[in-house]
Parts: sequence; C-alpha cells; structure tokens
Amino acid sequence: MRTRFAPSPTGYLHVGGLRTALYSYLIAKQTKGEFLLRIEDTDQERSVEGTVESILRSLEWAGISPDEGVVLKGTSVDQVGKVGPYFQSERLDVYKKYAQELLEKGHAYPCFCTADRLAQMRDDQTKAKQAPMYDRLCMSLPKEEAAKRMANEPHVLRLKVPRTEVITFEDDIRGKLSFQGHVVDDQVLLKSDGFPTYHLAHVVDDHLMKIDIVIRGEEWLSSLPKHLLLFRYLGWTPPRYAHVPLLLNKDKTKLSKRQGSVSVEEYITKGYLPEALLNFLAMLGWNSGTTQELFSLEELIDAFSIDRVQKSGAIFDLEKLDWLQGQWMRKIEPPEFAERILPLVAEKYPDAKKDKDFAKKAALIQERLTLFPEAPEMMSFFYEEPKVTVDLLANEKQKVTSADVPKILALLTSTLESIDDWTLPNIQSALEKLATEGYKKGQILWPLRAALTGKPFSPGAYEVAEVLGKEETIKRLTAALKSIS
Repeated sequence: MRTRFAPSPTGYLHVGGLRTALYSYLIAKQTKGEFLLRIEDTDQERSVEGTVESILRSLEWAGISPDEGVVLKGTSVDQVGKVGPYFQSERLDVYKKYAQELLEKGHAYPCFCTADRLAQMRDDQTKAKQAPMYDRLCMSLPKEEAAKRMANEPHVLRLKVPRTEVITFEDDIRGKLSFQGHVVDDQVLLKSDGFPTYHLAHVVDDHLMKIDIVIRGEEWLSSLPKHLLLFRYLGWTPPRYAHVPLLLNKDKTKLSKRQGSVSVEEYITKGYLPEALLNFLAMLGWNSGTTQELFSLEELIDAFSIDRVQKSGAIFDLEKLDWLQGQWMRKIEPPEFAERILPLVAEKYPDAKKDKDFAKKAALIQERLTLFPEAPEMMSFFYEEPKVTVDLLANEKQKVTSADVPKILALLTSTLESIDDWTLPNIQSALEKLATEGYKKGQILWPLRAALTGKPFSPGAYEVAEVLGKEETIKRLTAALKSIS
C-alpha cells in the first residue's frame, strides 16, 4: 500500500505528527508498499524557513525516512518520485485545473464576499446561537454575472454541498460515520491568491499520488464529508481513512506545550532514544493484544494493526515514556553505551578521555541512567573529590548513628587495606565477613558508599570500590574520617 505523511512547514514536528507518520510508515512496510512525504505549504504566510529540514531530520532520527517525495540527501532537501512535485506550492496549476472542473460541473461557485461581510455574518450567527456557516449569498448569482465578476473582482471558489444529503463513510478506526449535509459548510477550495486550501489540495494530491490509506488526526473528522464530496464530484474513488485519537495531557486536555514538551526535537535534545519514543508513541492509542510492552521498529511492523487503534484519546504519560527509555537504555551494548556518553562526560571532566577504566565506570551507571545528559552528574564522583558530611555518612534507616560513623570508617579502612588481590569477589567477601562480626550489612555498606561517592544514591559500594582501585578507595575513606574528626 502507498501511504503518506503530509506536514505543513509551520514549525517543529509535533509528537502527534510523529505518531501519524509512524502508523503510516508501518502500514506501508507491512504491505511492501511506499511511504511518501508531501509538504503542504499552501498557507504561505505561516510557512517557516528551515522547518522542512527539521521535519526530515526528526524522521531520519526516528528511522522512518520516506521512500518517495520530499527527502533529505545529506543536508539538502530533494524530491524523489514520478508523481511530483511534492511541494503543494509547486502544484498550483494542477489545483486550478480541478477547481475549474468543479466550477464547470456546478459543484463549486465563486464567492465575492469581503472579509468584513463574512466577519459580520459570523458575528450575527453567533449572537443568534447558530453554527457559523456561509449563508450562500453568492451561490444564487446568475452564471453570466458571476463569470463577468470573476474576470475583474477578487474572489474565492466554494464547494457546493448538497444540504439534503446524508454522507456516509466507513472509517478504519471509527467505523460507520454519517454526516448531515445541512451542517456541512460550503468550504473555500481556492483562495483569492490562487492557492488552494488543504481541502482541495490534499484530495487532488492523494488521488494523483495513488495514496491507498490516509492516517490523520481526529480533528479532521468534521471535514471528512467535504473531502468525500470532492472525490465523488471529480469522479475518483476515495482512499481509506483512519482518524487517530488525540494525544491528551494527564488532565485529559489536548496535549500542548504549556504542560510539557511536544516537539520531537526537544526529546532528541533531552537524550531520548528513538526506539523508546517510537515504542511509546506506537502504544498511544494502539494495543497489540498481548502483554508485550517493548517493541522494536521491526516488531512494530509485524505487530501493528490499524483496527486495534482505539477511538478515545490517549494519555501522554511521561512516566511511561521514561520507563520505556530506561528499558531501551539497558539494551544498549556496554561498549556502545560508554562510547555514547564519553563526549558528554568529557565535556565536563576532560580526564575521562584518557581514563582507561572509563568503560568499566560507565557500565556501573547504565542500569540507573534514564537520559544521556544525566551521565556527567552520575559519574561526577569518579572525577571529583567527594564532599562528605556526617549527616550523609549516618543513616537512620540503616541504623548508622553519627557516633557509629568514625568506628565503621576505621574498620572499613583496615579491612580493605588487608586485601592483597583487589578484585570484586575479594572485596565482597571481606566486607560480608565484616558484617557478621558485629555490624549488619547495611551498616557497613552505607558509610562505604557515601564516603566513596559523596552521594545518597549511586552504584553499588562493592562495584565502586573495585573500579576506583585500592589506593583511591583507602584515600577516600581516610579523607572521610578526617573530615568528621
């Protein structure tokens, strides 16, 4: 099947847009079809320079680059395919041709109403508690008069909606839908500047580009009858449509940047993995019907089914995203993990670049790390002298009192000094033996961890001691004891 993603270049790629692109990509790949990218830039005033590149970079990062249409070649935007151009602003003559056909067939009519008149009309309708709709003043103009005025006056073309008809359609997610013609507005199809509106342009393009199914947000549901009428009036079979549910904040309001990050670029900058974000977005509204929660892109291609996408809005739960991020972080091979965080850590701690034990140290934080930018702080104790206080060394939960701390630190120092072969098993054995001779395990390990890292949360004490080495471990224990004396 041929699917498409057709964003407008008015800003960043929204996470909802990435989900739409993902679903379209999955269907294309399942069916050995093509995933096409078209840029819907008919609203020239709102188009922002550089956003096409930004959208393409985000898709490339996610691993779902288009097969056809607008693509990124290196750092340049290009077009690939036989049914272009793929920028709507380069297809104006195509839209004018079909707008003229609709006019000649009597399915569209010119409208000469000024912006002031339309604003007054809507205001009057609102005061009368009526749905704002065009009042069809210009539809009754004699054909000859309309043609004469079209040659000399600014005008738009409007769709002529059959007000007495019920328009029905089977949506892939919503099921059977019915729309009463009398509540469907006579939509503007061609603006006075010669640019089409979305409604005409996407219908023409989806037909000429042979799109089999259109995945888009539920906010377009109310416009569906207009699009179905256009397909019929132009003598074309409409594609399948699937209107995906909205993404919602936890309070069930529409997801917006006021309550958190909504652009894909923000999640890239924060250090999220593409595997985690795609996994998360795929499951916002879709259920695999199994207990599986981790899906690679390849697994999503196999498992995804549009008929398992729900109708109701999907909660954008950042805690779930962070959990998935953690799961995917653990799946990275340790050497690759170390390689990926080294530049971040070295930026703050240049010594990390020449640290022969960096990979070992990195492995200790991999289980605890959620986002890559957290790495420098998590590894800081390897490259800074820890700041230790008696309040940190003592711990009520572990039953370590301030009075106990000096004795425990001295005992730890003498015990660890006696180890000749500094290995993890030997460190663990010596300290566990110590824990049977008067102190509980937690009373030994808490002060050791705190003295070595200066942090209340860190990797395990045994592992930290082993990676630091005997000399540095004894040095830090001695310094901790001295600082509280």
